[in-house]
Amino acid sequence: MGRSFHSPQDMGIYLSMLLRPACSAGDLMHLTCAAAVAVCDAVENTAGFRPGIKWTNDLVYGKRKLCGILTELGLQPDGSVDYAIVGVGINCRQKLTDFPPELRDKAGSLEMVTGKEISRPQLTAQMLTALYRMNEGLLGEKEAMLKQYRADCVTLGKDISLVRGSTVRYGKALDISDTGALLVEFAPGQVETVDSGEVSVRGMYGYIG
Repeated sequence: MGRSFHSPQDMGIYLSMLLRPACSAGDLMHLTCAAAVAVCDAVENTAGFRPGIKWTNDLVYGKRKLCGILTELGLQPDGSVDYAIVGVGINCRQKLTDFPPELRDKAGSLEMVTGKEISRPQLTAQMLTALYRMNEGLLGEKEAMLKQYRADCVTLGKDISLVRGSTVRYGKALDISDTGALLVEFAPGQVETVDSGEVSVRGMYGYIG
């Protein structure tokens, strides 16, 4: 969508991991959720606190974004997965003034949360370990991964806005489906599955509503 992730030198970690899961694309609909949980594990083991997850792929603390996660699949002609890439960008050592003015009310870093210096090598090692374990259990431990994702997800129970093109709809986030989609109640008794679109949580990233 033409967006950028502010990444000054020596202050964050930006890495991608290449996976080769032997399955169909439909079996990996939960990949982004699983990756977010893995990175939360790594942050908790390194920094001593557990971030929340804003559906579907932002790690947050309070109202500030600490980390963004992107996943990408490459498919074989028969529809099976050729590769999967998990990309992670996480703010480690920034102070508030290290962010450009337009991000200072939205972005945060692990050091801003903890008040102490974060070892990027140590966190990188923890991230690689957590992502390796995720890969090992990606197909067999899906239910456990989604259970933890629901526990970490700050979007659930919140009023949200959903933007698709020029259309904006408002509702309440109820749950995460077995494929990692968001279940939203847009009107009493009207629950829909949301698997795409920009979701904003009231009170976060400048969304007042």
